[in-house]
Amino acid sequence: MKKLLGILMIISFFATNNVFAQTENITGKAKEYYEKAQQGDAEAQNNLAYCYYAGQDGVYLNYEKAVYWWRKAADQGLADAQYILGLCYAEGVGVSQDSSQAVYWWRKAADQGYADAQYNLGVCYKNGDGMSQDYSQAVYWYRKAAEQGHADAQNNLGVCYYNGYGVNQDYSQAVYWYRKAAEQGIAQAQYNLGVCYANGEGVNQDSSQAVYWYRKAAEQGHAQTQYSLGVCYEKGEGVNQDYSQAVYWYRKAAEQGDADAQFSLGVCYCDGYGVSQDYSQAVYWWRKAAEQGHADAQYNLGVCYSNGYGVSQDYSQAVYWYRKAAEQGDADAQYNLGLCYSKGEGVNQDYSQAVYWWRKAAEQGHADAQYNLGVCYSNGYGVSQDYSQAVYWYRKAAEQGHAGAQYNLGVCYANGEGANQDYSQAVYWYRKAAEQGDAQAQFSLGVCYEKGEGVNQDYSQAVYWYRKAAEQGHAGAQYNLGVCYANGEGANQDYSQAVYWYRKAAEQGDAQAQFSLGVCYYNGYGVNQDSSQAVYWWRKAAEQGYADAQYNLGVCYKIGEGVSQDYSQAVYWYRKAVEQGHADAQYSLGVCYEKGEGVNQDYSQAVYWYRKVAEQGDAYAQFSLGVCYYDGYGVNQDYSQAVYWWRKAAEQGHADAQNNLGVCYYNGYGVNQDYSQAVYWWRKAAAQGNENAKEALRELGY
Repeated sequence: MKKLLGILMIISFFATNNVFAQTENITGKAKEYYEKAQQGDAEAQNNLAYCYYAGQDGVYLNYEKAVYWWRKAADQGLADAQYILGLCYAEGVGVSQDSSQAVYWWRKAADQGYADAQYNLGVCYKNGDGMSQDYSQAVYWYRKAAEQGHADAQNNLGVCYYNGYGVNQDYSQAVYWYRKAAEQGIAQAQYNLGVCYANGEGVNQDSSQAVYWYRKAAEQGHAQTQYSLGVCYEKGEGVNQDYSQAVYWYRKAAEQGDADAQFSLGVCYCDGYGVSQDYSQAVYWWRKAAEQGHADAQYNLGVCYSNGYGVSQDYSQAVYWYRKAAEQGDADAQYNLGLCYSKGEGVNQDYSQAVYWWRKAAEQGHADAQYNLGVCYSNGYGVSQDYSQAVYWYRKAAEQGHAGAQYNLGVCYANGEGANQDYSQAVYWYRKAAEQGDAQAQFSLGVCYEKGEGVNQDYSQAVYWYRKAAEQGHAGAQYNLGVCYANGEGANQDYSQAVYWYRKAAEQGDAQAQFSLGVCYYNGYGVNQDSSQAVYWWRKAAEQGYADAQYNLGVCYKIGEGVSQDYSQAVYWYRKAVEQGHADAQYSLGVCYEKGEGVNQDYSQAVYWYRKVAEQGDAYAQFSLGVCYYDGYGVNQDYSQAVYWWRKAAEQGHADAQNNLGVCYYNGYGVNQDYSQAVYWWRKAAAQGNENAKEALRELGY
């Protein structure tokens, strides 16, 4: 009933006493009205009521007396008195507040064509004040008043047509009635008409006409319209884009408490649109809007506290404001609140709460939240590990174009996690992400082309995608691109390019690249041969646990290449590689124990390490283990075991083992004497240039 009170107070009435004045106490014009009123003159009764209501023209202010005389006039059918009496009941002035009585008297006046009463009766039907809500009756009475030119009724009738309240929705009729009211200067109608022009509802879309009507209302101080006019200036809709004018109108509305305007004014200060950038002012206005419950402002205020923009960084305050917005359903705030829980910023770390808020945002279609929820299911963070759910959420985000989700979905298909293994699907999703510039996806797509997984093997395509990722600094891709240049796969063989890309990856700490760069320096591939640089890069890789580099570093220390010879350091690095099962290092460590280089000589340890490697099929270790059995070093002498291991090595083409096996057959050591077998194995060894085998054959006349 605020609208009704406003109408009532326009009449400019003031307070009263509670006592009815006697005839002799009435003076002036009121006395004249009183005498006629006593005789039943309705107009005089009405005028006397006004005198009592205002406390003027010869009487003291007395609301009860005013109501008394209005009732007298109303009972005689005077519409003005009926209307005012309805106002008194509506507001409880001079009588107890009673909406049904207000309706009763307004209906009396309305039935006589009194426009204000018709309008108020329409409002009562719309709001259900004093009777059951009935939009069709609201429309009926609004129309009655509107047809008499009642501006507020015209606007409200427009609202009914616009929203389909009590009538079929009809934008053209809405515009018709909005225009009627707007032309009488009703600010709300001017705003409403502007909205219709802005949206092309009931009229052809016309931003300049929207601005025209917005300006009319804005200049009357209508806050909502001032905000909308600011939007027009910000976006250049219906006017030339002008951020300073946008700020002007946003400020007008913001100072009236319009939350949308406060938010937008904050954005202008944040981004420096139309004003100098000022985060503290942005925070000021966002706080104003946030305290009114504006979710976007609450979110932005949270961001400011998270990052220390315009305020001291305070994660607990960030969480406070994110939560406010999140509880209103703001997906960005739900996502950020999830991040706070996942990182333990402003709250205790709690993955289950992170999952809770990410799920809220994910269900609204927030792609980052869907991706993060997928990660949680993949790794069992805050939920039981469930690859099928991970795939579900990755797919949701991937279908929105989220590159990280597209890549992860590809990984799931490649590994058969949460979906049947399907390299073609893996390639499909890797490509989606790769085309958005995701370096990891570009790398993985390159691997698929290199290996022919999900696509036909194509080294040139592998190089293409490795280069894409490598140029973004992806170390694995830089290394693989170096390998392609080194091997001439998908590109012309070019060791200098191989070195270039190995170095890029090596400088990022990629152990494979550091090892390969060391190989290039050791052999002079694409760079000048430099053993000290080889040692430098092998050490880098070795310190990261790269077994081949540890072994090579051990070799360099043993032979004094690139470093001073140091057998103890050789043993140190061999042992590091041995701990990872490196066969060459195991063999070399066996040699160190056999010769006492860097360790105390220990044949049993030599045999131990030779056997480790021999059992892995290493011909050199098999040969050396055979020697130990033949000579009884570290084991009991056993020719049959010597023959066993030399045969293993000989069958792999080891010339010395072939020669020794020939000796055993010739002399019957560990086998039955067999000259033909002796000749057979000596021939094998001689063909490889073994001088002892050649001499043995010459002595036999071969």
